[in-house]
Parts: sequence; C-alpha cells; structure tokens
Amino acid sequence: MAADILPRLGHRPMAQIEAPDLVAMIKAIEERGARDIAKRALEMTNQVFRFGIAHGHVRRNPASEIRPSDILKARRKNNYARVDAKDLPNLLRQIEVYPGTHVTRLAMKLMALTFVRTGELIAAKWSEFHLEAARWDIPAERMKMRTPPIVPLARQTLEVLNLLRNLTGDSEWLFPGDRDAKQPMSNNTILKGLERIGYKGRMTGHGFRGLASTILHEQGYPHEHIELQLAHAPRNAVSAAYNHALYLAPRGKMMQDWANYLEHALRIGKVIPLRAEIA
Repeated sequence: MAADILPRLGHRPMAQIEAPDLVAMIKAIEERGARDIAKRALEMTNQVFRFGIAHGHVRRNPASEIRPSDILKARRKNNYARVDAKDLPNLLRQIEVYPGTHVTRLAMKLMALTFVRTGELIAAKWSEFHLEAARWDIPAERMKMRTPPIVPLARQTLEVLNLLRNLTGDSEWLFPGDRDAKQPMSNNTILKGLERIGYKGRMTGHGFRGLASTILHEQGYPHEHIELQLAHAPRNAVSAAYNHALYLAPRGKMMQDWANYLEHALRIGKVIPLRAEIA
C-alpha cells in the first residue's frame, strides 16, 4: 500500500478512480519486474473498493472489472522434461545400476519415492527425519510456499534412508557435497546423474513430480491429497497453520501405494494400477 498504491491513488476520491487508473498502476509495478506484487496490488485495491461499497463510500468497484490476465504478460512456464509412465520401469532399472556414487543413486531413488522438489531433497538434514514415526518434516523456511509440509515415508523409502544413513549418517546433511562436506550436494547432481544413464533432455529431478501427479490423478486419488503432497495447495494466514498436516493418514496410504507402484514397475518391468495386488 505505502510503496505502490497510496502514492498513485491515495490522494484521489475513490469515486473518481476508474479502471484505466488501476491498469496504469499495475503496469508500472510490472515494468520494474515485480509481477507478483502487481497481482497483489490489484487484489488489495479490490478489497479496498469492496470495503468502500459496504460502508457507503463508493458505489462501484473498478478493480472487480479487471483480471490480472487482462493486464499482465503471461508468465513463461518451465516445462520440465519427463518420461512417459510406460518408460518408468526402464528408468528405475537404470537408476538401480547407476555407475556413479551410491549417494547419488540413492538421491535419485528418494526423488522418485517422495517427489519433493530437487532443492528440498538435496538440502535435507537428518534432524528433519523421524524414522520411527515414518515421516519427514521439512522446515517452512526451506519451502517455496513457506509452510512446513509433512512427507509420509513408505516402507521402501525408509529402506533407502537406512542405506543412506550408513553412508552419510555422520554428516548434518543427507547428501553432503563432494568438495565441501559442510554444504549439501550441488543442485545439478541429480540432473547430471540422470544424464549419465542416458536421460539427457528426457528426464529431470522435477520430472518425478509431474509423473507422480499425473499417475496419481489418473488412478483416482483425491486432488486435494495430491496437491498437499506436492506442496501446491494455496496457503493463507489461517490455513498455513494446519494444512500441512491435513489428510495425513490417507496421504500416508497414497505414498505407500506409490512406493509399491515403483517397486512393482522395477520388479516386473511394466506399470500396473497402483491399487492392484501383486503376489
């Protein structure tokens, strides 16, 4: 308000402010590279006008006549490369025989099992894991959404973590760097590992998130559960306090089903429905 809205609009009677005035304000904010702030400025202006209408200060709300997409340039999306579901068994088998370090191989396996963001995985600390309770609590300050998600740990995930603990358990980090063990591994390590097994341009660490989202949705798992597990769910000041623990029991079941799906794909060389029973 103080930096962008009031200097431009604060001296004018609300009834004299029209949609073009708001458009000019929003575009000025966007031009300095602050697209998200531009969107929030429009939202806040909308709230002010709604309050004004409710209390009889103004009769119409010009902000309600504008959508951010009407004004702001479309944000360029990152299209993270990923294989099709039918190619997943071969990818998992190539990871199993990865010719590099065991730590990198286990990092790729955990990426597939947990489908967290790459940065969230490589910066993980052993103190964040509660193996007896089968959960990983990622601190809010490390999250894109600034809220602390809980990652339920499937049986297969715990097995990988126990193997990893034999290798890096003396470190603060799950994945200490090769050159500086006081820092986590490079952000490119998983990507380079995938390239080394023949998936350059075909698969990224982030690609496991897209694969999991697509397959879980196709198999009928609730959208809310999947979005919470991906840490995509919208947050606000109220929901941020508890949403990270929402649907924890069914999400735990979903993550175990996902781990079983990957295990069966690796073992039998093809993908099957997540909930199918395989002896």
